[in-house]
Amino acid sequence: MKYFPLAINLQSQPVLVVGGGQIACKKIDSLLQANAKITVIAPALCEKLQGYVDKGELVWHEALFTDDSRTNQQLKQFILIVVATSCQSTNKIITKQAHSAGVLVNSAYKHDAGNVILPAIISRGDVVVTVSSNGQSPVITRYLKQQLEVFIPQNIDSLSRWAQSWRNTIKDKFSNSVDRQQFWGFLLSGKIKDWVLSGKFEQADSQIKQYLNKSDPITGQVFLVGSGPGDPDLLTIKALKLIQQAEVVLYDRLVSDAIMDLVPDYCERIYVGKKRSNHALPQDNINQLLVDLAKQGKRVLRLKGGDPFIFGRGGEELELLAENNISFQVVPGITAASGCSSYAGIPLTHRDYSQSVHFIAGHLKDESNTLNWPELVNPNQTLVFYMGLSQLGYITAQLISSGLAPTTPVAIIEKGTTEHQRTVISTLKDIAALAVSKNLKAPTLIIVGKVVLLQEKLAWYS
Repeated sequence: MKYFPLAINLQSQPVLVVGGGQIACKKIDSLLQANAKITVIAPALCEKLQGYVDKGELVWHEALFTDDSRTNQQLKQFILIVVATSCQSTNKIITKQAHSAGVLVNSAYKHDAGNVILPAIISRGDVVVTVSSNGQSPVITRYLKQQLEVFIPQNIDSLSRWAQSWRNTIKDKFSNSVDRQQFWGFLLSGKIKDWVLSGKFEQADSQIKQYLNKSDPITGQVFLVGSGPGDPDLLTIKALKLIQQAEVVLYDRLVSDAIMDLVPDYCERIYVGKKRSNHALPQDNINQLLVDLAKQGKRVLRLKGGDPFIFGRGGEELELLAENNISFQVVPGITAASGCSSYAGIPLTHRDYSQSVHFIAGHLKDESNTLNWPELVNPNQTLVFYMGLSQLGYITAQLISSGLAPTTPVAIIEKGTTEHQRTVISTLKDIAALAVSKNLKAPTLIIVGKVVLLQEKLAWYS
C-alpha cells in the first residue's frame, strides 16, 4: 500500500491552491466541504471560482507562482498545498518548494510528484467514505464511487447519530466486546435500523429498551433471500446487503458460485442443496436448523436460487419460524422463468402469441405428477416447467395426448443467465430426443409455446 488512508481535520485550516482553472475548481469544491480556509494563487480564475471570491469563501492572489514568489517560511503557514496549474514547470517548482518546506502537497497533474492524494468522497454528514486508486486510475475511482453511492443510504448519518446516542448504554449493558458487537450486529441488520432510517425513532428506541431489559439471550433473525437464477448482477440491492451482513448462510444447489463468492469469509457456510433423490439435508431438518441457529442469536441467511416463494419451499421454512416466534424477513429474487427467458431472448408473453403464462413444477412434493393436463392445452399461452428435465418425455407426451399440437415450439435453457448458458429449441414431439443427444444437464428451464419462435430474433446474451 503506497498511500496510507488518513482523515485530516481541515476545519478553518489554511490551504493553498495554485491554479485557477477547472481542475483547481474541483479540488476547491472538496476542500470547501471540509470548511478549509483557502488561498488561491493564479493569474486568472474560472467563473465558478470567481463566484467563490465574490462571496468571500476564499482569498485570491492574482499572480503567477514563481520559484522566488514564496519563501519556505511563507509556505509553512499552510497545512496543505494543492498544485493545479496547467504548466508542468510551474508544478515542479511548487512541489519542490512544498517538499522543502515540509508541507503536505497534492499534485493534480502528476500524482506521484506529491505525497498526498485527494480521494473521491461520498459524504453523508458525519459519515464519510473515500475511494482511491493511489492516483493510478481516476476512471476506476469514479466508477467505484458511483457503485458505492447506490448502497449507502442518503440518511445514513441519522443512523450514525442514533447509534451514538445509545453507545454508552449498550457498553454498560454488555461489558464483553464480543457480546456487544453481536448485539450491534443484531440491531443494524433488522427492523430497528429500518425504523431509524425512515425517521421512526420512537419505535426504534422503544424496541431497543425492550431488548436491553430482557434477561434471556437475544434471539437472532432469519433472512429468506432469493438469489436469482445465477448472474450476481441480478441480485437486488437488499439481497446483497444481507449477504454481506450474515453470520451463517444455508444455501441451495442452485445458488451460483459467483453469488457465493460475495459471502464474507468469516461467515459460516452450510450446504443444504437437493438433487433428485439426493438431499444433503431433509427439508424438516433444514426448517429446524434455521430455528436452532436463530435461537443462538445468529443472523441467519437462507439463500435460495431464484425466488424463495416460487417452487422454493420458502413458505414451509417460514411456518416453523413463525411458530417459534423467530423474527424473519423475505427478500424476493428474480425467478428462473423470468431471468432465464429474458437472457435467452424469449418473452413469456406477447400480444401476438401469448396472453398468459403458467409456472409449473416438473415434479411435485410426493414425486407424483398429477397435473390437470387439459387445462394447460391452450395455443395462446406459455408454459414454463421448472425441474422438469428428468420427466421431459412424460411431460411432452401428456401435452400432446391432451391436444397440444406436436409442432408447438419448445425451448430448454440450461444454466440460464450464467456464462455457461445454452439454449436448445425444437418441437414438442422432438425435444425429448434432442435433449438426450445434446446431453443437457440440470438446472434447466423448459418453455413451451409460440413465444419461443421469437428467440432467434431477440437472443442477445452469449
